[in-house]
Amino acid sequence: MQPVAECSVTARPGHRIVEVYDADAYLGDEQALEASRHHVVAGNGYHLYLHTLQPHIHVHITIRLWDSTPPAPAADAEGHTPVAPDSETGTLVISQLTLGPVGEMTLPHPGVYEGTAWWTGRQAASDYYAQILQRIDDEWTPEAITQAWAACPTPERYVLDLAHTGPSASEDD
Repeated sequence: MQPVAECSVTARPGHRIVEVYDADAYLGDEQALEASRHHVVAGNGYHLYLHTLQPHIHVHITIRLWDSTPPAPAADAEGHTPVAPDSETGTLVISQLTLGPVGEMTLPHPGVYEGTAWWTGRQAASDYYAQILQRIDDEWTPEAITQAWAACPTPERYVLDLAHTGPSASEDD
């Protein structure tokens, strides 16, 4: 089974957060943001927050859309959680919390998409980040630090496997 659509981007986590949200969801949600610190991925319907363990190494975000129930998370997934983003506009934005959007995905239909968020490489990227921090001294240039972040041997990856399940909550009103 193949996804009907897929979008992949890399993002630098601002304050250890990457967001996925409906194009019209301008306001954040402090409760969902705080919940992501405990559950890795959390949201309020219009916003999903993905919480990394490090603030500088780019992470890979993939959104895959399926015709029917999405497949189970990959066998090597470190964790997973159910998600149900609601997109009134039919466009999901992937954004670095403090640096702005890095991509967007046009959905086949506006509405609610249900599925699973899962991740790999989260702990390995954090461990690598900590190792580099211990090695940085006065001799390191900003360019050397940037190169060290880019050389992380284990990519940190978040995947949202989703299927359209109905109209947007606002359409029900």
